[in-house]
Amino acid sequence: MQETLAPPAVRRVTPGLLYSLRLVIIAQAAALLVAASFAGQAVATNGALADAHVMAGLVVHLVALIQIVLAILVWRPGRGAGWPALASVALFIVGGLQHVTWLWLGAHLPNGVLLFGLIGAMVIWSWSPGAARRR
Repeated sequence: MQETLAPPAVRRVTPGLLYSLRLVIIAQAAALLVAASFAGQAVATNGALADAHVMAGLVVHLVALIQIVLAILVWRPGRGAGWPALASVALFIVGGLQHVTWLWLGAHLPNGVLLFGLIGAMVIWSWSPGAARRR
């Protein structure tokens, strides 16, 4: 009698939790695009839309808080990847620096580019098949 061994089942992160994180990451990316759009329009209109840019930046910052919580839940109890939680904290910190450096474009613009790089990496990761795998 021959015994067949089935391959171990791939354990996955809870789908609802991962989907929630995906939605928040997309919301973060959309908020960043809106904030950048308002920044460009504020420059083109001699500051007329600067307040809208600041408000959009606050939305980015608030969404980052929600993203941190969900990324930690995917990481610790969900046993998913840990780097998105660290990247979410980095997004929150760099977003905070954006509020402080708004008068100094030499820091404000590179921080904005860093924000786009981080959220771009998170969007790609969150929709990849590897995001659902447990450690």
